Amino acid sequence: MTYIGAEVIISPLGRTTAENWAAIRANQSGISLVKRAGFDKSDLYLSKMLDLVDDYKFEKLLIDALSAVAQEIDPEILTSDRTIVIISSTKGELDKNIHDQFGKSISTLVSRFSLANQPVVLSNACISGVLAINAAGNFIDAKIYDHVVVIGCDLISDFVIYGFQSLFAVSDQPCAPFDASRNGITMGEGCGAVVVSQTKNIFRNDALQLLSGTSANDANHISGPSRTGEGLFRSVKKTLENNQLTAEDIDFLCAHGTATVFNDEMESIAFDRLGLSDVHLSSLKGYFGHTLGAAGVIETAASMQMMRHGLLVKSLGYRESGTSRKLNVIAENAASQPKTILKTASGFGGGNASLIIRSL
Repeated sequence: MTYIGAEVIISPLGRTTAENWAAIRANQSGISLVKRAGFDKSDLYLSKMLDLVDDYKFEKLLIDALSAVAQEIDPEILTSDRTIVIISSTKGELDKNIHDQFGKSISTLVSRFSLANQPVVLSNACISGVLAINAAGNFIDAKIYDHVVVIGCDLISDFVIYGFQSLFAVSDQPCAPFDASRNGITMGEGCGAVVVSQTKNIFRNDALQLLSGTSANDANHISGPSRTGEGLFRSVKKTLENNQLTAEDIDFLCAHGTATVFNDEMESIAFDRLGLSDVHLSSLKGYFGHTLGAAGVIETAASMQMMRHGLLVKSLGYRESGTSRKLNVIAENAASQPKTILKTASGFGGGNASLIIRSL
């Protein structure tokens, strides 16, 4: 069995997991109007850590995340040669070094925490976080490592903002996933972490079970999802089959839900094809914004908090169904004890990934 736990969330909602959970259960959003943040000095709604003023912000967040993880596990795990760190990110410290946005941060982590193995960077657009957790599970299953720390981290930068603005994909209001009035994403930044291990007793709090996840690429378009949700359909179908589960076994679905017209529509089609239309579903983008390579880790960690606290939080911004296939989008917080959750992610280049976590 493969275990997952020690989840960490750092975002505009708080610097600790507890602060973030308190905020999302109260349906608070990290999104605010940031003056002169967009192209041509336009004002934009962003989920931005305005109090993060360090010279090397990406490095600072990685250090804070790994320090928090160290408090939640056996302290000898980090320095073990049977432990590897995976960093999921799309852009890293891009503002400081366009030629090598990860090198300095990785070197700092190795020296500061006496890591025995060089961290691995996984950068595959917006599925990076879910893909990194799946890779961690594969490392454990193959007995290459005994423990894997997955850290997802991304920052808002001019490069990212201007790029999404050029695609006319940025909302002029806080994003509203799956809602009829949605009109684009809200960019976000933050950091999340989880620990995947073959050993249950390394965790300070109760561990959960990580089931093997999969990915699929429909190669539809460099920036647009398949209109039929084919890649997402194939990934989730394979993940369910590999774990001998059906749609009826899923208690909660944490969707990618970017709030673009095409993404949310294709997800609704894929979930309908999979028989998941009646499963309780939320997108967490209304709380954290779209944190790109960090999204899969942050949102998995938040879903784990829902399992621990027996509460499914509403999909912030959702009011009226806006997809051709109706989904069971959570409109108000609901007390629940989900045993099995499904997390999905989709991204540029046609990438799609999914994973499942179960309570023990």
